[in-house]
Amino acid sequence: MLPKDSQFMRMALRLARRAEGDTAPNPLVGAVLVRGGRVLGRGWHHKAGQPHAEIEALNDAARRGERVRDATIYVTLEPCCTTGRTPPCTDALVRNGIRRVVVAAVDPNPKHAGRAFPLLEAAGIQVESGVLADESNRMNEAFNHWIVNRTPWITLKAAMTLDGRIATASGESKWITGERARLEGMRLRKASDAVLVGIQTVLADNPSLTLRDPKTGTAIGSRRRLVLDSRARTPLDTALVTDAWREHTTILVGESAPARRVAALARKVRVLQVAERDGRIELDALVPKLGAEGVMSLLVEGGGEVHASLLAGHHAHRIAFFYAPLLLGGEKARRAVAGDGFGLGLPHPVLTDLAWKRLGPDRLLTARIVPPADRSATTPSSKP
Repeated sequence: MLPKDSQFMRMALRLARRAEGDTAPNPLVGAVLVRGGRVLGRGWHHKAGQPHAEIEALNDAARRGERVRDATIYVTLEPCCTTGRTPPCTDALVRNGIRRVVVAAVDPNPKHAGRAFPLLEAAGIQVESGVLADESNRMNEAFNHWIVNRTPWITLKAAMTLDGRIATASGESKWITGERARLEGMRLRKASDAVLVGIQTVLADNPSLTLRDPKTGTAIGSRRRLVLDSRARTPLDTALVTDAWREHTTILVGESAPARRVAALARKVRVLQVAERDGRIELDALVPKLGAEGVMSLLVEGGGEVHASLLAGHHAHRIAFFYAPLLLGGEKARRAVAGDGFGLGLPHPVLTDLAWKRLGPDRLLTARIVPPADRSATTPSSKP
């Protein structure tokens, strides 16, 4: 590795992040073309079906009138070597006379992992991999999980008081956290492919779940919006059903939901029927279905019951909990994680990689949830 390899790879990683939330079912990828320490072209993958980062960088160099023969390209993910929606990037690199390819992470797809490297080397191109690989893999943790498991990477998000309340008993919750915390929450939403809430959140708050301009607060777009609504109770006049982004809304109903209500909703938004158990959507059936529809990263803003169900079913992978310096109290106040709890012989969630972030008077805790199979190494033995 050359002294400036990390510097140029960090530039490529920053470029890749510009498309957060826009590339599904493709990963975030950035690329930088360099010769003699001078940047010739930059690019990142904008959206599935559009040119990959390497091609964007080559096109950028061409627009600048730069010749790229004998240049080095820094790319955050192994170049593709097969034809999909676009031709192989390896062919373009060989055709343009690239001398050296520096890669951060190897393609996580077992069918493709490492296949590009011998093709490039056979064409006389020097290949190096593993430069800032951990950073690239963290950036694409949702894609890496989805490409192997075909299920979404699920983050549970909640804004709460120090005693874990997200709303009063009557449902009042605006605003627990301050402006900086809400902006960070919007960033999480923007970086996700879809946002999910439960029907109780819809009935209590009538949320829009849109993306908002950080300066004006006006809605500027929307990710996919999902509502867990086993009985099809979503009101026909709610924002998710009537606003300008209603084509992004899907109401997830149970198979026994009243046909009349299902039909009324289906005339306005998409309705997807899912298997149910004991009157609730069966998450074991829903999660793979969302993965099959290309949802790589799912942000759950759904309330305590939804969070508890996802945790109990071992479907959640990460938490993003915002804490405000407030105490709400009250037995009936709504909690960030409700349900029956995990203290009666149930395997409780174990967190790792905890990180705190200060957001004005508030704090954000992010952590990964240890999969059940890996918990023996991180939890104390229950034996005396």
